[in-house]
Amino acid sequence: MQQLTAIVTGASEGLGKSFAIELAGRNINLVLVALPGSGLSELASFIRKNFSVKVSHIETDLTRTESYPEIFNYLQEQNIKAHLLINNAGLGNWSWFEDKNIAFYKMQIELNVITPVLLTRLFLAQADATVTSYILNVGSLGGLFVVPKKQVYGATKSFIRYFTKCLQLELHTSNVKISLLSPGGINTKPELLVMNNSLKGISKATILEPDQVARIAIDGLLKGKKEIIPGMVNRMLVLLNSLLPAYVKEGIIKRRLNAILES
Repeated sequence: MQQLTAIVTGASEGLGKSFAIELAGRNINLVLVALPGSGLSELASFIRKNFSVKVSHIETDLTRTESYPEIFNYLQEQNIKAHLLINNAGLGNWSWFEDKNIAFYKMQIELNVITPVLLTRLFLAQADATVTSYILNVGSLGGLFVVPKKQVYGATKSFIRYFTKCLQLELHTSNVKISLLSPGGINTKPELLVMNNSLKGISKATILEPDQVARIAIDGLLKGKKEIIPGMVNRMLVLLNSLLPAYVKEGIIKRRLNAILES
């Protein structure tokens, strides 16, 4: 059986790093992509030493238009055919809209929206139609719920949700399986860990570790699940959201906003 190769963006830390290790544990070769100086080469060396897979790594800024064709030109030069694309790279924030400058929002939109769209287009162009290919777009429950202080981030994840669901319809007769990962909070960085540890009740129950999310996501992707929502509490919240009237949800959001303002 042919050994598969996966491209993982934002692979040097957090969920991306967990994806890389999870895939390597499943004997899937890797092409890791992340910013220069982010520890990518060290991760690649660690995986080579501990797993029986081939690992390539590309250090590039994915907000550069030139970076997208550069990745696939490199694969062509190395005679590497990619079978999985994990569109993980993204930029989040927890801040009032006026607290960030326009350069930040430009970068956030480019990384969260433009990058997965263009990488998906180039990935499909090189895919072998006789072999099943897989695309995992990392969205967020923030793309489904209205969350104060996540206005642009949530909008980019709503875009990813719409984009993914459209592609699923367009390519349903093809040999390409496309999944949307919609996680809640993830302990991907020390500052998030501190903030998440202060949560209580249901809010705390929605938080998962990155290795848990990566395992659940890859399981769902390879099974062809259209949407993957890790965690029972998160799945219950999504169900509840579909049942509640709009005015009730608006009231809950306003109360949440008032609590943030008073804190």
